[in-house]
Amino acid sequence: MMFNTLIGVDALKELLGTARLAVVDCRFDLMAPEAGRQAYLRAHIPGARYADLNRDLSAPIGPHTGRHPLPSPEAFARRLSHFGIGNDTQVVAYDEANGSIAARLWWMLRWLGHEAVAVLDGGFKAWTAHGGALRSGEAGPEAAEMVTRPFTPRIDADHVMSTAEVERTLRDPTAVLVDARAQERYAGTVEPIDPVAGHIPGAVNHPFTANLDAGGFFLPADELKRCWQERLAGKKPKNLVAMCGSGVTACHNLLSLEVAGLTGGKLYAGSWSEWIRDPRRPIARG
Repeated sequence: MMFNTLIGVDALKELLGTARLAVVDCRFDLMAPEAGRQAYLRAHIPGARYADLNRDLSAPIGPHTGRHPLPSPEAFARRLSHFGIGNDTQVVAYDEANGSIAARLWWMLRWLGHEAVAVLDGGFKAWTAHGGALRSGEAGPEAAEMVTRPFTPRIDADHVMSTAEVERTLRDPTAVLVDARAQERYAGTVEPIDPVAGHIPGAVNHPFTANLDAGGFFLPADELKRCWQERLAGKKPKNLVAMCGSGVTACHNLLSLEVAGLTGGKLYAGSWSEWIRDPRRPIARG
């Protein structure tokens, strides 16, 4: 059975130790960039390899990019190969942030044409709460990293949009730009990370946390579908462009749309932190 959106703790327990499985720990704290790796060293799911948001799931920041620019497909494919991820590997990503970081890896693999990737629903918290086995220190010999597998990307260019494309999209009445940041950041009343507060004019707000229940699990598919259909207001899912601060938590919205069966949305990878690089671009508040 292939898992391509979410996977539960019990299902992952059954998969552990099987061939062609790669578990990737994506825990990361924007305010403390080394905290995720330190948490991984203290305890992680057996066999998991650690993927750092800054170093493994992003390219270096450039003068015109956002905070987490996408690596080239070729560079990311090499990283996947190093992780032991081949084209026939089932990948499971998890984090400690309600799936908001793990969803970035999920989206990036889908961008490269890899369908067999899922996010652990409930993340590391759910794994430990349900008695999942743990390991500490660096990954042992059972980890995917001990075997390098070739990964050939099959790039889907329709998955991602540039800033120039977003600027054109804003003039398209059939399109909808959805911002995944918390409401106060979208409104511009609070901005703890980026130097300019506010949002892109015309964007609507759907915080990624709206996809989750009180326990940090994704809402049922039918409930997600209802919520997203209200947000789309009659527009087609394929005309949705997801954004956030730097192209990370926006992937959570795209994952929730996939769970709901509403496919075809695109990622504005540069997001707010790239948009504000040019002071001539308009901003809105409130």
